[in-house]
Amino acid sequence: MIDRRPNDHRMEHLIGNLLRFGVIIAACIVAIGGAFYIVRRAGTVPHYGSFQGEPEFLEHVGQVLKAAASLRSEAVIQVGLLVLIAVPIFRVAVSIVAFLLKRDWLYSLVTVIVLAVLLFALLGGMV
Repeated sequence: MIDRRPNDHRMEHLIGNLLRFGVIIAACIVAIGGAFYIVRRAGTVPHYGSFQGEPEFLEHVGQVLKAAASLRSEAVIQVGLLVLIAVPIFRVAVSIVAFLLKRDWLYSLVTVIVLAVLLFALLGGMV
């Protein structure tokens, strides 16, 4: 019978690629948003005398995605940053699956706790 459970080397390779490609994708999204921002604001002069906070459309994830779909440069940059934040969280989730497939219950439990702490911190204790 062939053992289909993942070995450590394959899982490290998978997780390494996940992190690598996640960061590359996030960087590309931010770069595209930055290029849109520079092109659209090429002739404007910033007013440093008055503070202007975040635009309203950047306050919630749903609004950011909607604004990014209409190619608002600030929202595209924000989506890239959200992807960058999501990459290590997704890595922890993949690790849970890997530990469960290996039937390593202790590491599975510890990793579930780590994911819960990450999500709790990310959501600002709203859960």
